[in-house]
Amino acid sequence: MDTTQPAPHEPLFAPAMRTLLRQPYRTGDLRDDILAGITVGIVAIPLAMALAIASGVPPQHGLYTSIIAGALIAIFGGSRVNISGPTAAFIVILLPITKMHGIGGLLIATVMAGCILVGMGIARMGKLIQYIPYPVTTGFTSGIAVVIAVLQIKDFLGLPVGPLPIHFPEKILVLARALPSAHWPDLLVGGVTLACLILWPRLKVKFPGHLVALFLGAVVAIVGAQTMDNFTVATIGSRFSYSINGVTGMGIPSLPPQFAMPWNLPDGSGNPIGISFNLIRELFPAAATIAILGAIESLLCAVVADGLTGDNHDPNGELIGQGIGNIVTPFFGGITATAAIARTATNIRANGKSPIAAIVHAATVLAGVVLLAPYLSYMPMAALAALLMVVAWNMSEAKHFIHILRAAPRNDVAVLLVCFGLTVVFDMVLAVAAGVVLASFLFIHRMTELGGAIELDSSHPRHQPLPAHITTYEIKGPLFFGAAGKALGLVKRYRPDVEGIIINMINVPTIDITGIVALQSQINKLNQAGVAVVLCCLNDKIQRKVLRAGIREKSGLLGFASDCEHAAQKMLRLRPGKPITEEETEKR
Repeated sequence: MDTTQPAPHEPLFAPAMRTLLRQPYRTGDLRDDILAGITVGIVAIPLAMALAIASGVPPQHGLYTSIIAGALIAIFGGSRVNISGPTAAFIVILLPITKMHGIGGLLIATVMAGCILVGMGIARMGKLIQYIPYPVTTGFTSGIAVVIAVLQIKDFLGLPVGPLPIHFPEKILVLARALPSAHWPDLLVGGVTLACLILWPRLKVKFPGHLVALFLGAVVAIVGAQTMDNFTVATIGSRFSYSINGVTGMGIPSLPPQFAMPWNLPDGSGNPIGISFNLIRELFPAAATIAILGAIESLLCAVVADGLTGDNHDPNGELIGQGIGNIVTPFFGGITATAAIARTATNIRANGKSPIAAIVHAATVLAGVVLLAPYLSYMPMAALAALLMVVAWNMSEAKHFIHILRAAPRNDVAVLLVCFGLTVVFDMVLAVAAGVVLASFLFIHRMTELGGAIELDSSHPRHQPLPAHITTYEIKGPLFFGAAGKALGLVKRYRPDVEGIIINMINVPTIDITGIVALQSQINKLNQAGVAVVLCCLNDKIQRKVLRAGIREKSGLLGFASDCEHAAQKMLRLRPGKPITEEETEKR
């Protein structure tokens, strides 16, 4: 038995840690986990700050997310090697919440999303995420990447514009009008950082390239300020300030995460947001979207990690772990978290083997906050914007997107483009809803094309020797809404001399209430016309469903049979070839 998949009597609680405790864990494994955790922690520090800023909150909140959520999700989750924290995919969801409801509303929405994720895990919905069509996930992921890249133009070019509008077309208009006022020192720093990020992988050096690029960008900003007049660059220290327990400062506080009730934090206007039913109702759609995207991102990351390690994650346990992390983290100032594919891959490449690596990663970020906060304040905003542009490019998988456009069936391309366009122009909620609905309709259409009914002739292997007044129809495909009408349609067009119809359902794998109603309606019409019906070869589940729906044997009109031979014998007893009565003729 696979120890990563809990037995039915086992709780879903912390499956990754239970697996760790069951298996031999050697000193060498601990050394590998510590080194991997330190590596990922160093990589995570600048990313966490950049993602927090892009989400509309001060950078320390991204660091707090990596510290608290990174440790909790590792302890309670279902993947042994996932690394969790803030991710780029959430930016397009979190930024509008922050603008409308402030950081207080963002953290409350995160708690709500965590509760939804725990509920999804307890309800064992982890496997359902795989049914979201691939064009839908690719479409909204690529759309998110475009939105993220556009959001970075302001800081990359040092444009003197205020907060950008919520809607994408208005953003583009504001940025286009501000382009002539680009600030060349910010552009220089951003350009140097971006060039380093692009060229570094070609050197094939294992040291993280984004750390080198950010360091180089900071050096350019510092040297430029020291050697040239009017060379000023926006930095974390100049853009952000903090006030904790009466102590104020610029940049990031050199303090570990502090406990605070999310509803005591400010709303969009700077006042304590409080808690009310109306606020929860307003935030619920956003919280549900966060939960769905978090589930997709974390489980996709776990699948990728399984492919790299040969391990097997527990999807329901992972949802519960993600939920616990997102419930607790906001009480320490952290924002929404989920598993991050890039950081997880870094962990695996660094030989991380267990949740201990993720815990060490969280401890490394904590040490960075306490010891390096004054130095992190020198980080240029343009350099962080360049970093997020590269993250967006990698997230978009542009080559793969173009390949799908060229190679995929037209229906799938339509779903892809609809999700992509709606994500960019409107928001991800509408994009996912429209994409899933469109993909569902296309799926129903495809299944309908596969199904149907045929009249068996003497050459068919399941045809039984029967008199001319009895015929056999075989239905194939599932009888569900959308397909039931077509599948049963041919049965309506029987010959005038037919007195009995055998309906063979050996190739019907499942049936829903729409199919049951359609089947019952067709049987009633045939019986009213004096035509007897025998249903044969139903599987056990379908037979239980139709019996529960009230479709039962009727003397002289309706019977059930387990196979073709018994169906023929039963039909001959119902319609042995007697002359058709005048009453039956009138009914026909």
